[in-house]
Amino acid sequence: MSALEGVRVLDMTHVQSGPSATQVLAWLGADVVKLEAPTGDVTRRQLRDVADADSLYFTMLNCNKRSITLNMKSDRGREIFTRLVADSDVLVENFGPGTVERLGFGWDRLREINPRLVYASIKGFGEGPYTHFKAYEVVAQAMGGSMSTTGFEDGPPTATGAQIGDSGTGIHTVAGILAALFQRERTGRGQRVSVAMQHAVLNLCRVKLRDQQRLAHGPLREYPNSSFGAEVPRSGNASGGGQPGWAVRCKPGGPNDYVYVIVQPQGWPPISRLIGRPELAEDPDWATPEARLSKLDKMFGMIEEWSLQHDKWAVLAALTEQGVPCGPVLSTGELIEDASLADNGMIVTVDHPQRGEFRTVGCPIKLSDSPVRVTRSPLLGEHNAEVYRDRLGLDADELAGLRADGVI
Repeated sequence: MSALEGVRVLDMTHVQSGPSATQVLAWLGADVVKLEAPTGDVTRRQLRDVADADSLYFTMLNCNKRSITLNMKSDRGREIFTRLVADSDVLVENFGPGTVERLGFGWDRLREINPRLVYASIKGFGEGPYTHFKAYEVVAQAMGGSMSTTGFEDGPPTATGAQIGDSGTGIHTVAGILAALFQRERTGRGQRVSVAMQHAVLNLCRVKLRDQQRLAHGPLREYPNSSFGAEVPRSGNASGGGQPGWAVRCKPGGPNDYVYVIVQPQGWPPISRLIGRPELAEDPDWATPEARLSKLDKMFGMIEEWSLQHDKWAVLAALTEQGVPCGPVLSTGELIEDASLADNGMIVTVDHPQRGEFRTVGCPIKLSDSPVRVTRSPLLGEHNAEVYRDRLGLDADELAGLRADGVI
């Protein structure tokens, strides 16, 4: 039995923030039915690498789902949609502000149709001056505090490669949906779950707001920056935590030949021995974290002089043996071929009828009694007959008529 077995999710999402949320629900066992316009989710065709096949952009965000098509602009389509809502536990959408209302299905109407419905809505921003702004991944990063604090001190604001604006919002949405479903067990009522991309990014940037307030009491000594103004600066690869860290270069000097090293108080003596400077473990100018704070650049420079003599795997082995927290910078090429990730179900090979085998990211949430089996994404409208027959009782002639009229 899967954790969410029996939970029916009507998935009206598109692109990434919404599909990433509903894919997690599907991985956990919910019956996720992706409702698409007859033309399909735009990402089926975006960044296409195989002609006449769903793109990896789509397939990697829509595994374990079923697909139906429905023209919501037709009277018959809205009638069918009403019946689907009445038969669902969860509805998820990430349309632009006002879109669902213009279709005649705002929250008041939805809960009238189904008082037990959990209605999850993803938008770019909360209520206020930004409400009607359009949002994309990096727009959310820009307005949520990530870009202003990412990059190097003398460089421009920088986007992170991790999709914290889209998929980060998606996982926040999953948390809200599960909480609402749990509360429904006690109250018998559904509720609306609202998540804004800006808010999700800000939540992930909370340590920077911590540091914004600490600036009132003086410079942030654990930062490598030479000067501080009224706002948290970009600080390169500084750890941002209580223990200093940096990415040091390794042999042979390629773009990802780096190891990220954290220097804890107890880690300094073994590090000093590894780099050939054992006397620094006792030197008052270097022996304590407080003594090292003012010269972090010099400290990591000495570590890098040593690491440049070895490849990143040798550096990893040497530091790990001494209990020093560290990790090599892994490229996407290294990650997709990492046997341990495959063994852990995080790199999964999936067979697709249009494009053949492809690799995707598996479910990072591991439940002991509810293992996840990743299955392929659906073809457009692949489950029309199945869903409309089994859930709404439509027969073959009715389905043929709906197709002929452009409703599905």
